[in-house]
Amino acid sequence: MSLFNIFNVSGSAMSAQSVRLNTTASNLANANSISSSIDETYRARNPVFATALADAKGDYRGNSLTNQTQAGQEAGVKVLGIVESQDPLQIEYAPNHPMADESGYIYRPNVNTMEEMANMISASRSYQTNVQVADTAKTMTQRLLRLGQG
Repeated sequence: MSLFNIFNVSGSAMSAQSVRLNTTASNLANANSISSSIDETYRARNPVFATALADAKGDYRGNSLTNQTQAGQEAGVKVLGIVESQDPLQIEYAPNHPMADESGYIYRPNVNTMEEMANMISASRSYQTNVQVADTAKTMTQRLLRLGQG
């Protein structure tokens, strides 16, 4: 992997962490929402990531790629999608609540605010680390170019 491919890897990782921060923010924004039915209740969402290292080295059967430039562009982090949590919803008996269903229950999301805050801190630090990686690679590239001048 060349020095320039590091920018692709750290850039894709920053993009993935940005998706993670956005889904965490969405979960926290909806953590206290209330619904009158299970189907309408917000469910926590989480991004699913995959490393693209296998694609960079070749496919899973061991066939290697011949074009090194193509391999470098494939390395990094991919966001495969965003999935809804399958954890049970919070059901509360509140017959006097205006959003209660005919049985007197209200439904709250399955968002754990403590987990979401930990997720937000982790994603923020991962993003910051990848910024530092890109900055270090930039500094190394600049120093390498200066070597060629002298």
